[in-house]
Amino acid sequence: MSSIIRPTPAQRTRRLVVLAAAVFAVVVPLVQNLAGLGLSQAEFAADGNSTLRVAGYAFSIWGLIYLGVLAYAVRQALPQTGESDMIRRLGWPSAVAFFGIGLWIVVAALNLKAASVAVIFASLIALVVPLLAVAPLARGLGRFERDRLLVLWPLAALAGWLTVAAPLNLITTLTAFQALPDVLAPSGWAILAIVATTAGALAVAAALRTLAYPLPTAWGLLGAFVAEQGEKPAVAFTALAGAVLLLVGGVLLAFRLKPGVERAV
Repeated sequence: MSSIIRPTPAQRTRRLVVLAAAVFAVVVPLVQNLAGLGLSQAEFAADGNSTLRVAGYAFSIWGLIYLGVLAYAVRQALPQTGESDMIRRLGWPSAVAFFGIGLWIVVAALNLKAASVAVIFASLIALVVPLLAVAPLARGLGRFERDRLLVLWPLAALAGWLTVAAPLNLITTLTAFQALPDVLAPSGWAILAIVATTAGALAVAAALRTLAYPLPTAWGLLGAFVAEQGEKPAVAFTALAGAVLLLVGGVLLAFRLKPGVERAV
């Protein structure tokens, strides 16, 4: 169960920073899109997407992710919310990730491709590493416990989307710079990126055992299948296979394994 210990002044400060970072993450794309400042996200991604693309509709998932981010940030900032281990250990990492996804919009608008790769991978690492660290604690949470619904799910969902978005950002940037090594054809690099993304996502899903993480990754891979099936069937069906594997694996891990039971590896 979540702790009922009230936050200290330092912990309240951290909570306000998390809330401010969440607001920054949500407001920046709204302002950028409404004001038309710099490149849009679609225009930024279009330069270098000849190796691997994701259908535009897939990015609509950001609406759900932003709602989750705000729900998490507001709930943890409320005075009556106790200082649980999940809130304490994921507080600063979540602030870093939220600031990072807002900053990514800025560097993308300015067409700073190399910076965009650094920012998105920093945001991904800032979330995934702490999530893996609290995985035993997360597996022990009840199905409908508040820390599962309003801490683990929103942060795992953001991490799951970044798991597919970061490699996509990297491969499109390398393509734009004409820096993909000649060891493989562009389609080969796309397939390798999809396989690596799927394998990494499965490993994290096995630790967290929550569908909130693999579902966004699978959604992104399905977007790649839709975008590439006409011109690059090998890439498209690799993405489809990865999405199906993540969906099936995610369901089995989330519902067939008991959350609090450790199993011998």
